[in-house]
Amino acid sequence: MEKLRRVLSGQDDEEQGLTAQVLDASSLSFNTRLKWFVICFVCGIFFSILGTGLLWLPGGIKLFAVFYTLGNLSALASTCFLMGPMKQLKKMFETTRLLATIIMLLCLIFTLCAALWWHKKGLALLFCILQFLSMTWDAVIKCCSSLLN
Repeated sequence: MEKLRRVLSGQDDEEQGLTAQVLDASSLSFNTRLKWFVICFVCGIFFSILGTGLLWLPGGIKLFAVFYTLGNLSALASTCFLMGPMKQLKKMFETTRLLATIIMLLCLIFTLCAALWWHKKGLALLFCILQFLSMTWDAVIKCCSSLLN
């Protein structure tokens, strides 16, 4: 249990600089990190489901794109509470996960652009699907690298 707590709280054997320690939000206790993880993750699920429900309303593609994207951003933020924002960013931009991260971030942006500015429903739906696939791809890479280490 202690090993799990150290991994989830982002405590490595490597020494960190003062700036990294401050930005890592290491002052939060494990229980606080866990609570905020659950809150953000549940909000992410709620936003995604709400967006999917709003899709069927007239003109709901804009609301769908916004809420679905908020859901994914909230899910991403939830993992920042477990490992800290700096460690999260470092891991997201590792060479093994870089392509999945770039595709995911571009799809988040393009989803909102397609729905709010370009008014292309089909593109917005396509980018939402690509958001899901890229986040899934990133999660699979993360799990596989964790199992191999």
